[in-house]
Parts: sequence; structure tokens; C-alpha cells
Amino acid sequence: MSPSAAFFDLDRTLIKRSSVLALAPSFRKRGLISRVGLVKSAFWQVLFVLRGVSAERVRSAAEDGMKILNGFSVAEMESLVGDAMETVLRPLVYAEPLNLVQEHRARGDKVYIVSATLQEIVQHIADDLGFDGAIGSTCEIVDGVYTGRSLRAAHGEGKAEAVRHLAAEDGLDLTSSTAYSDSYSDIPFLEAVGHPIAANPDRKLRRIAQARGWPVVDFAS
Repeated sequence: MSPSAAFFDLDRTLIKRSSVLALAPSFRKRGLISRVGLVKSAFWQVLFVLRGVSAERVRSAAEDGMKILNGFSVAEMESLVGDAMETVLRPLVYAEPLNLVQEHRARGDKVYIVSATLQEIVQHIADDLGFDGAIGSTCEIVDGVYTGRSLRAAHGEGKAEAVRHLAAEDGLDLTSSTAYSDSYSDIPFLEAVGHPIAANPDRKLRRIAQARGWPVVDFAS
């Protein structure tokens, strides 16, 4: 019998806010983004919280994010995230999904983080929090340096496809698996499993979840 899995979206599902926005000051300190870029990131966050965003807007933001990585090394990125984990990222982690991770593990499920955020960022967070693995958006790397060219965009249908690919590789049964997300743009991701759960959902996702009878959970602590 194939094992089941639990897939957790990252931003506003596993953690309280956008991981990239939380890391923005570190990016600026390392010369990755300007002060103007920092302001734009904050504006993006406000729009997301107030309205939710479409898959197209998430795609656009993800690809723009890849472009600024051009010339930045993977080693620098891993160092940046490592330095920020204790003081910036871990304090943003909700307690409730970590409790759910333990419940899924007790049932024999594997647990993964799935996010449109850069793979190296998502992987570091997953390793730190003890997940079995991670799926993130990938940027082309040549000789240990990012080129800025997007290879895999883990959002919208691309996020669902990445989950299906992982399931095929790891022999997971998606029909008995669970996915948690806050965003309407993650509908394809939620539909990829047998047990979709709307976690801290935006208004559109909350309406859809209620219409389809999907469980809705709200994390706060």
C-alpha cells in the first residue's frame, strides 16, 4: 500500500507572513534588492492580505524574483537563509501546523512544504523544521551561481504538477493525502489530493471551501 503525505503551503499557512518579505531586509543587506524594492515588497504583501492574488500575479512576482538572483551564488543564499532562520523565520512559524505535522507523522504520512518561494529557501526551512522534503520554484544555476532564469514555477497548476511528480517519484498515494493552503491561487494544488484543507484562507478560497465542503482551519498561535 502506497504511503500518504501531507503537503503544507509555506506563506501564511505554515508561517505568519511572506517568507520573501520577511527575508527582504537580509536581501537588501546582501545587495540583492534596493530600498525601492523593499517598499515594493511591502506593497505586494498588503495587496495579498487585502485581496488575495491571482495565479498570474503570483507567477509574475515569482519570475521577477528570479531575475534579481542573477549573479548571486547558491552558497550565499544558503548562508543568508541560515543566518535568518533563528531570528527571522522560526518566530513566524504557527504552532498549529507543526502539531498537525506530528499528527500526520503518527499516522505514517510523509510531510512536505510546497511553495512558490525559491527551492533553496523552502528546502532550508523544511530541513530546519524536520519535514521530509520540499518543493519550491527553481532558478537555473551555472557553476554554483544563479542565472536569473526560471526553470520551475511552483505556483498555480505548476505547483500541482510538481506535487504529482513528487508523488510518482516517492510512490505516494495522493488520493489519501492532505494539502493545506491559504490561497485561492492554490486551488489546483488543493485539488491534486484527496483531502484539501483551507488554512487561514483568503476570501475567495474560503467561499470555495465552504461551497465544496472542504474543511477550513485558522491558525493563530
